[in-house]
Amino acid sequence: MAADDRTLEELRLALAPRIARAAVFDGWTAQALEQAAIAEGVEPSVARLAFPGGAMDMIAGWVASVDARMQDAFAGGSLGNMKIRERIRALVQFRLDAVAGEEEALRRALAIQAMPQNLARSLKLGWHSADLMWRLAGDTATDYNHYTKRAILGSIYAATLAVFVEDKSEEKAETRAFLDRRIDGVMKFEKAKAQMLTGREHFDVARFLGRLRYPAR
Repeated sequence: MAADDRTLEELRLALAPRIARAAVFDGWTAQALEQAAIAEGVEPSVARLAFPGGAMDMIAGWVASVDARMQDAFAGGSLGNMKIRERIRALVQFRLDAVAGEEEALRRALAIQAMPQNLARSLKLGWHSADLMWRLAGDTATDYNHYTKRAILGSIYAATLAVFVEDKSEEKAETRAFLDRRIDGVMKFEKAKAQMLTGREHFDVARFLGRLRYPAR
């Protein structure tokens, strides 16, 4: 199939990782998009149609490409024999490994996502990735647990990315330790939540979440 015969969604998923590699040097710019298009064998004018929203569209495409790779890697039930904390750790680590070597592109992407005009979309992207991770981990919750789990994992993942982009330790040892501590925190939260629910008809999620604090690194 010729490159230009692909749908715009297929082009986004194919081009986004190449844009990310170019963004290490050129940022999330038109120059990075053009380089990716040439490398992919796509007319730059066609590539621009796949990312009409500029940098945020390129970043969203990159996130979607990692989501797709993660789903392909774990959809076959390879996590089935792991404990839940090991499943979550494996999924987050996969995402980190997927962007290893592109820390500068990630740093620039995080800065763009943090801009006020991009916050709503950035939160939506993070929520979708967290939802996909929980689903691949086997979560089937449909009550408020569905929302609290995703909100907490999304926060942990975002914090881990912030550590990852600055981590100069061998094999990202600091990031791995940070992630382990955060996952342990999730497990403690789930245990505490279960204890608080025992014998109670209602549980005030907002009040409980308000007490949570990230421990120091």
